[in-house]
Amino acid sequence: MPCKTSYSLKVSIFLLFFLFPPFLNLLNASGVVSLEAVNGDMSLLLHFKLHFQDNPSSSQSSLLLSSWDVNVPVSNWTGVTRSNQTGRVTGLNLTKFNLSGQVHPCLCNLTFLDTLVLSHNSFNSSIPSCLWKLRSLKTLDLSYNMFTDVNLPSSTFVTMSQLIELDLSHNMLSGEIGNFSHFSMALEKLNLGFNSFHGEIPKSLLNLMSLKYLDLSHNSLTGNVGDFRQALVSLNLESNLLSGTLPCLYSSRESLTVLNLANNLILGGIPTCISSLGGLTQLNLSHNELRYGISPRLVFSERLCVLDLSYNELSGRIPSKIVESSEKSGLLLLDLSHNQFSGEIPVTITELKSLQALFLSYNLHVGEIPERVGNLTYLQVIDLSHNFLTGSIPLNIVGCFQLLALILNSNNLSGEIQPVLDALDSLKIFDIGNNKISGEIPLTLAGCKSLEVVDLSSNNLSGSLNDAITKWSNLKFLSLARNKFSGSLPSWFFTFQAIHTLDFSGNKFSEYIPDGNFNTSPNFYNGDIRKTIPAVPSISARSLDIKLSLVADGTSLSFNYNLTTTIGIDLSDNLLHGEIPEGLFGLHGLEYLNLSYNFLDGPVPGNLGKLQKLKALDLSHNSLSGNVPENITVLRNLTVLNLSYNCFSGVVPTKRGYGKFPGAFAGNPDLCMESSGNVCQRTFPVESGKKFEEGPLSVWVFGISALVSFYIGVVAIFCSSRTRSCILQTKSLAG
Repeated sequence: MPCKTSYSLKVSIFLLFFLFPPFLNLLNASGVVSLEAVNGDMSLLLHFKLHFQDNPSSSQSSLLLSSWDVNVPVSNWTGVTRSNQTGRVTGLNLTKFNLSGQVHPCLCNLTFLDTLVLSHNSFNSSIPSCLWKLRSLKTLDLSYNMFTDVNLPSSTFVTMSQLIELDLSHNMLSGEIGNFSHFSMALEKLNLGFNSFHGEIPKSLLNLMSLKYLDLSHNSLTGNVGDFRQALVSLNLESNLLSGTLPCLYSSRESLTVLNLANNLILGGIPTCISSLGGLTQLNLSHNELRYGISPRLVFSERLCVLDLSYNELSGRIPSKIVESSEKSGLLLLDLSHNQFSGEIPVTITELKSLQALFLSYNLHVGEIPERVGNLTYLQVIDLSHNFLTGSIPLNIVGCFQLLALILNSNNLSGEIQPVLDALDSLKIFDIGNNKISGEIPLTLAGCKSLEVVDLSSNNLSGSLNDAITKWSNLKFLSLARNKFSGSLPSWFFTFQAIHTLDFSGNKFSEYIPDGNFNTSPNFYNGDIRKTIPAVPSISARSLDIKLSLVADGTSLSFNYNLTTTIGIDLSDNLLHGEIPEGLFGLHGLEYLNLSYNFLDGPVPGNLGKLQKLKALDLSHNSLSGNVPENITVLRNLTVLNLSYNCFSGVVPTKRGYGKFPGAFAGNPDLCMESSGNVCQRTFPVESGKKFEEGPLSVWVFGISALVSFYIGVVAIFCSSRTRSCILQTKSLAG
């Protein structure tokens, strides 16, 4: 029940009004003091204050509590707005005050309230149903809380005739969306995203003619999308269970700017009527079950900034014409990846001068990379991986001088790495793995000092390692695996400050593992890349978010990509000999270490027990000798161990837990395992699930070179004022 003003509180406010001059400013337009109104609104807010819980450590919360006091004029209360004419409270904005508890129904008696914003707090329980009776309310924002129940209004008691914006997103609301047929005829913005609503989209929403911005994303809605009758500006139904085919949305063909139906179960082809939505700036149909080819008649307006059709089953050739005018096109992002597109990459894509991100990976493209790709001078990300492209990397790709990521792995590219690529001095990711590229690493690549991820694996590269690599001071991931590199490992091998993965497996490196300064990388030494270790370890790579910050025209921009990686070193399948440096086992942050298939000898360093984060250790197929280190069993996270086919001797005691690594000691003729009756068993079983005879550990533990992928949630990559205006306008409309 709505709270009632206590008698003592009324008396206190009455005395304060006459004793304190600040309250004399509460005169209405006619000069009559609205004492009763001020008395009532103030007492209601103070009563509301008694029922929510604050966070004592929050400065915002403390500011709120200290200002809400009977000795302070209401006009100075934090988050409170009142009318200068009537003295009544008209606005309450308590966003991001770290408040929790319940929203008390006494707020429903603030009858002049036109704005109520309680977003970004921790309010829970149900939303008071009496809020729907606030006649003057125009904005109601309860987003980013933990509300668990909402009774959307019915025709029996709705009086919210002036409500324009309703935001209940990012809560824990469930059930079906109610009937809006008798709701406010002025409602323009409705956001119920990030909840657990189910059922179909109510027909009342399809017919709510005042509605312009609708967000029902990240729920569990089913049924068809429906053909909305009103002129929408933004429609976001992402991440639901919607099915059926794409509607034409004829009623919104002049007004709609944002259409996001990603991550649903939408079937069929893309109808050409979608291109009649002439005002579209963002179209996202990714992660659906769309199929068939794209009609040449599906041509979008030059206003389109974002086109994402990825993760579908679209096939055929990419149309040569995507937008009406390449010259005027403002297209920033084109993502057609993870489909079944075939044929050559259309040269007309290189005419989209504003393009900043191009994703055509995981398709069936053939032919060469268009030579004119260098015309895309604003391009910052290009991913053509996992296709059947041939030829060499075009020389004029250096025209994309703002390029941050060049992903060409898993194709049939040949030729050499050209020295002119050093012009890409902003490049952070260079991935050409799993191709047929030959030659040496050019010395000029020392100019690419921004590199963080370099994958040259599974090619025909050769020669010795030069000092150009040492200039990549920001390097996090380096893979030269499965090439023909030779010579000795350089002394700077462990000197990268930010490195967490080094994979040099499957080459012809010889001589010794350098015994230098092993402690230069905090990731290797302390394992700082991740602070916690799972209770049950498993051999699986994890996602590492790397943020790239850009500055263009004075505006700070960024996008994220996910790199599947791990903390590890793989030197397997080379020609290395000598003893294992003791300092290598001092890298306490290592999770994976593979030195198999070499000619290493001598004992295993005694400090092995310090590698407490180690999950997989493979020293097999060497000439290591001595006793099996007893401290292996103290490595709690170790799930894979392979010491097979060496020259270890002595007895392996079963009581120390070595039994959980069957097959780990096979092929050591002078080694035996203790069994019952003190009998020494010299035959070691080989466990098929954890043996490494079929190839180095890098093939599956460190085989991450093909897993570099990008995810751009909100495209904010732009350089020119024109493209920046396009995105900013879209963002403001969607909000």
